[in-house]
Amino acid sequence: MKIRLLTVLATFLFLNSCNMTNTKPLVIGHRGAMGHETENTLASIQKALDLGVDMIEIDVFRIESGEIVVFHDERVERLTNGGGKIEEYNVVDMKQLILDGNHKIPMLQDVLKLIDNKVALNIELKGANTADRVNFITNYYIEQRGWEQDNFIISSFKWDELREMRKLNNDIKIAILTEEDPLEAIPVAKELNAVAINPDYKTLTAENTSKIHDEGLKIYTWTVNEIDDIEKMKNLGVEGIITNYPERVD
Repeated sequence: MKIRLLTVLATFLFLNSCNMTNTKPLVIGHRGAMGHETENTLASIQKALDLGVDMIEIDVFRIESGEIVVFHDERVERLTNGGGKIEEYNVVDMKQLILDGNHKIPMLQDVLKLIDNKVALNIELKGANTADRVNFITNYYIEQRGWEQDNFIISSFKWDELREMRKLNNDIKIAILTEEDPLEAIPVAKELNAVAINPDYKTLTAENTSKIHDEGLKIYTWTVNEIDDIEKMKNLGVEGIITNYPERVD
């Protein structure tokens, strides 16, 4: 009996050291729940909330008139009845755009009001010159609207934009987005005192996952939609799974 118990304990310790324990990753709704509703819309955000996500990921640009709007593409043609670059719109003209499903492009504040600090929010800085205004808005919601600092995380493929955010705010959580070798993101993650690296799930292996964790960094991986891939990411021990279908991560 003693030998059997020791064997079980040794197996548990081995699996734990390999990040293979069945720890549940955070369920992160990609652009809300874009597998169900038009991405980055209030309907998509609400669907993600209804599905019980732990965090929601959105994308933001700063438009010509200065507002921060929630949108993914540099151009508006794919999702709207308009044309041109989103950054070149003023707020009046932007509000005339109709998204697929008869939705409107929301402002960052619209999303914050809807989420109301119920879950965490990952704000991806898609466009240039977004850090200053996003920092102003998030600080306002922390100081005046009861949001918790820990419920914000700022990510971007534009690492210089993240550097600007860190200059403005020493405390807000930062995640380094990458679609290349995730190990190459470690130096900038350390430079910016980031909490996580957000890699393409296809680039993750047991080896590089272990190295990232050894650096004290979490992994929030994107965009994982198929059940088999979700299970692989769980087995690697990632801390968060960004998905279009939050109900598939259970």
